[in-house]
Amino acid sequence: MQYRMSELFLRTLRENPADAEVASHSLLIRAGYLRRAASGGYTWLPLGLMVLQKVTEIVREEMNKAGFQEVHFPALLPREPYEATNRWTEYGPALFRLQDRRGADYLLAPTHEEMFTLLVKDLYSSYKDLPLSLYQIQTKYRDEARPRAGLLRGREFIMKDSYSFDLDDEGLVVSYQKHRDAYQKVFERLVIDYVIVSAQSGAMGGSASEEFLAPADAGEDTYVETEGGAANVEAIQIKPAQSISITDLPAAQVHDTPDTATIEALVNFCNQNESLKRSNQWTAADTLKNVLMRLVSQDGTTSVLAIGIPGDREVDMRRLEAAVYPEIVTPFTDEDFAKYPTLVKGYIGPDALGIKSKSKIEYLVDPRVVSGTSWITGANRTGKHVFGLVMGRDFNPDGQIDVADVRIGDECVVPAGKVIRLARGIEVGHIFQLGRKYAQALDLKVLNENGEQVVVTMGSYGIGVTRAVAVIAEQHHDERGLRWPRTVTPADVHLVIAGKDEALAIAANQLADQLNAQRLSVLIDDRVGVSVGVKFNDAELIGIPTVVVIGKKYAEGLVEVRDRFTGAVDDVLLSELVAKVKQLH
Repeated sequence: MQYRMSELFLRTLRENPADAEVASHSLLIRAGYLRRAASGGYTWLPLGLMVLQKVTEIVREEMNKAGFQEVHFPALLPREPYEATNRWTEYGPALFRLQDRRGADYLLAPTHEEMFTLLVKDLYSSYKDLPLSLYQIQTKYRDEARPRAGLLRGREFIMKDSYSFDLDDEGLVVSYQKHRDAYQKVFERLVIDYVIVSAQSGAMGGSASEEFLAPADAGEDTYVETEGGAANVEAIQIKPAQSISITDLPAAQVHDTPDTATIEALVNFCNQNESLKRSNQWTAADTLKNVLMRLVSQDGTTSVLAIGIPGDREVDMRRLEAAVYPEIVTPFTDEDFAKYPTLVKGYIGPDALGIKSKSKIEYLVDPRVVSGTSWITGANRTGKHVFGLVMGRDFNPDGQIDVADVRIGDECVVPAGKVIRLARGIEVGHIFQLGRKYAQALDLKVLNENGEQVVVTMGSYGIGVTRAVAVIAEQHHDERGLRWPRTVTPADVHLVIAGKDEALAIAANQLADQLNAQRLSVLIDDRVGVSVGVKFNDAELIGIPTVVVIGKKYAEGLVEVRDRFTGAVDDVLLSELVAKVKQLH
């Protein structure tokens, strides 16, 4: 194929879009791959569609090679299957709900577990039909509260979702591994740098769960690496501290601590007050702060959760949201404080918390807060703190919750070992061992070898196809523009006519024909009245990896070949150009 810049539906931009927060968003707009259609929705222009189609085809090829079969569902789905699995309400406001003209409820599918399950139930009934893996590449819809970063978090996006169906758990493990292997091949072909991390399943349910994260500063996911593996922060399990004997520990004492409603103010006061000073300085780690959060359940009812954590830590909201799912976390406001007169803001102590206290507020503590640990914490009186309050002697929480921020050096149980690295990444794939949650809810059973009805076990596996385009752009660009890997480039060669001589245009067309004959697609910059500098800038912005310049050296039988992906520049004889380009590809 040949595409001509003089005819191509394309406009490049010199300035970054005002709403662009990350490099991929800015560059895909500026280089003419996308245009914003609405909040969280984008129109794919010809160059962008070429890249999207190549990414899609790589995904499809690897799914087919693994033995998975492609189907295609509608995006507009009935309410009933999602009610059967409780996800009509469980998805909350992220679900697009609508009614047809007869008043029947529908949704725009955020995912298709229910439909796959019902399809297999409709057609298969015997163990002889299993194992089975089906997939589709389909548009999904989620009503994101704050669409951002272009394709990285939108309301409409394309996903590859596949589902495995097995007779038993042993078969599920095999299907899960086949998908895992196929995903690695997909991301290697897409030239996406990735790390596989342990994860939580969230709304999907299930047990074993892993994410494929592309390391990137623009990523919304934080993951942790230890000597024993990697996991996203939601799946981290911190090793609890060792209990300490409470024998002979001094009694707790209440001290005046005026104007110390923050941890920083409290620590400064302790270190400056003569009666409270000690040989080593007090630090925030010596304090126990009690954080209040309001939880909203699926039916709209609210409750309050109190979290006790060391004062040098913060509650990680992603970890908390995962820990209390499907309840939604909202801030505890001054209006909420007014409903609990037994709580003193800035000086809340454990004695005012717990199911058995007057407040009836559930009180959960960090794994570092164990029996025998001694703390400075609020005395639940304005301007007063209690010193030497011992867990297991002076207070007992209702339980434990592991939601504090994770730091380098922390000891983890999952993944085992000390935290050696914290990094950000973009989720491009997620695989789950769903088990029997959906099959049970929708009564998917088959006859086993003994003629007995058994519930099928399932796996769910997703790849963000449109997101993968953004991830590739995020990982492969420089200050001048995009640098597409050759596996997904919109064209194989960007042919730049660098001069006004008619002979250059004739030569460019001849070269394009030769390259086409070798099944290499060509984008020819044949624009008239556009400076060479602008053409070069556009070539770098658009990011096709092989740029061939026909210019001043043509009279010497030479063309310039620029490798946009590696940065190499070579003068090549016209007679050797096709061979050189084929070598690059």
